[in-house]
Amino acid sequence: MDSETTIAQGLHATDDSAGYDAACKRVLSEKAILARIMKSCLEEYKECNVNDIAEKYIEGQPQVSAVPVLPDEGGTVISGMDTEDKSVREGTVTYDIRFRAIVPASGEQIALIINVEAQNDFYPGYPLIKRGIYYCCRMISSQYGREFTGPHYEKIKKVYSIWICMKPPQYRENTITRYRLVEEHLVGEAKEPVRNYDLLSIIMLCLGGPDGANYNGVLRMLDVRLSNETSEAEKRKILQNDYDIQMTQTMEREVSVMCNLSKGVREMGRADGILFSLKNLMETMGLTIEQAMAALKVPEGERQKYMDLLERQ
Repeated sequence: MDSETTIAQGLHATDDSAGYDAACKRVLSEKAILARIMKSCLEEYKECNVNDIAEKYIEGQPQVSAVPVLPDEGGTVISGMDTEDKSVREGTVTYDIRFRAIVPASGEQIALIINVEAQNDFYPGYPLIKRGIYYCCRMISSQYGREFTGPHYEKIKKVYSIWICMKPPQYRENTITRYRLVEEHLVGEAKEPVRNYDLLSIIMLCLGGPDGANYNGVLRMLDVRLSNETSEAEKRKILQNDYDIQMTQTMEREVSVMCNLSKGVREMGRADGILFSLKNLMETMGLTIEQAMAALKVPEGERQKYMDLLERQ
């Protein structure tokens, strides 16, 4: 029997929204998933076989951060890059998933430092693209003392910040957009080697549904893998048949737990909505909790649960 992957370990801990968020990050850290994202979105890997990307070019095990998913087991130590980027003046940035990748180019090997972020809220109070740019800048500046010292800026490694947006606005659904540095000739046509300035890129993968255009390739794969609507059996069928992602016993367990987490999130969402409505009725209409539950037609068997929840708030 194959050993458990880090994603499988991360999917057994909880069935609340925080657990679902952590589970999404661990699902995205699967090398089979990362390899397909890299082949579809990173020009360095367009001609590479996905198996080669997963087995040869992704270094070590991608490091996943967040609140510990296994607190009762003392957390999980994963080899790979540290997801914390510490600066005395700028504070600490914690990336969702961070790893190194090697790609053959011109007979040499170039190290890429890549971070992947799972984002449920496309409008968190600031433009996500600005956060992506900041992350890239931090990943570059943090290379000083690690990748290079003194004036050896030629050793700076290229960085990517890849964002998986699960609930984008409609106009961005099923889109992949890249933001990067380019050379622009204002006067004359002086040319600099691309490798000297092409050092950071932000990729925005905005998922959508099957009803929209461009629902194929990596966008469909990610939507299926992260969906809380697609059944376990359907996920297994699509991933195996359409994307050649072989479902070992461990991976089947991962999909099963992911679906259970999704069910818990949906149930919690319903409970939150009912609690909000109950408090609204009680505050604006002056109803008792019993009258408010009756007005909302809360089933008798669930009323004690909501009374207990309201008492704890």
